[in-house]
Amino acid sequence: MIDRPGLAAFLRHRREQLQPEDVGLARGPRRRTNGLRREEVAALCHMSTDYYSRLERGTGPQPSEQMIASIAQGLHLSLDERDHVFRLAGHHPPARGANSDHISPGMLRILDRLHDTPAEIVNELGETLRQTPLGVALTGDASRYTGLERSLGYRWFTDPAARLAYGPEDAALLSRVYAAGLREIATLRGPGSRAVRFAESLRAESEEFGALWDTHEVGVHPPEVKRFTHPEVGTLALNCQTLLDPDQSHRLLVYTAEPGSESHQKLQLLAVIGAQSLA
Repeated sequence: MIDRPGLAAFLRHRREQLQPEDVGLARGPRRRTNGLRREEVAALCHMSTDYYSRLERGTGPQPSEQMIASIAQGLHLSLDERDHVFRLAGHHPPARGANSDHISPGMLRILDRLHDTPAEIVNELGETLRQTPLGVALTGDASRYTGLERSLGYRWFTDPAARLAYGPEDAALLSRVYAAGLREIATLRGPGSRAVRFAESLRAESEEFGALWDTHEVGVHPPEVKRFTHPEVGTLALNCQTLLDPDQSHRLLVYTAEPGSESHQKLQLLAVIGAQSLA
C-alpha cells in the first residue's frame, strides 16, 4: 500500500537537497529556491510538472513502477534510497546487480559533467542506459530501443543499420568482440540468465553470430582507437576510456580525440551540429 505522506516528504526532502550542478544544470543568477525546482525535477524524471507536484503534495495517484524508477534516477538516488522510495510507493524494489538499470549517483554526476564529450553508460549486455548530448549526436539515440534490441551487440548481428555509425574496417573485429563478450557474460551468469537467452536468440537469427559462437572465443578486445562514420562530419577516430561500476556491472564509456587532430576538429563541429538539431 502506498504511503502518500511518506512518499511526498521523501521526494520533497531529496529535491531540496539536490543542487543544479549536481545534475548538470546551470544555477543561473536569479535562483532563490533551495535545491531544485519542481519543474526541473519533473524534466529530469520525464514527467509533467503537475504530476510530480501532486506526488510531493501527497494528492497524486499511485505511481507505477516505471514512474518510480524514473524518479529514482532523476533524483540521483542511491540503491538504498531507490528501494526505499519503491516501498513508499507500494511496490517491491527491483533487482540489484547485473540486471539493474539503476545508475549510481556517482556515475551520473560524472556523466552530467561531460557536456563536450561523447559518452554513454551501458550495462554488461551493451544496453545503453544514458548518453550525453554529444554521444547522441555521434551515434544516435540508443536509449530508444526496447526488448532485445536495447543491446548494441544484438542489433549488430540482426540490423544492418546498427553498423552504419562504425568504420567498416573494424566490423570483423567488433563482431568477434561482441560474440566473445557475450560468451563470457553467459558463462559468468549461468543457465537461465539474460545473457544465455540473448545468445540463443542470436544463434537462431544470425548465421554470422552462430559461426563466431561456435569458435568458443573469449578475451577479444576492441581496437584501441574506434572509428565512427557520421553522415555530416565523416570519419572520426576516437579513443575510448572506460569507468566500471562493479556493483551494478555498468560501464561509463568516454570517447575522446587527440587534441589538434582532424577528429578533434570534427568533434567540435559535431557539437555545434548536435546543439542546432536539439534546438
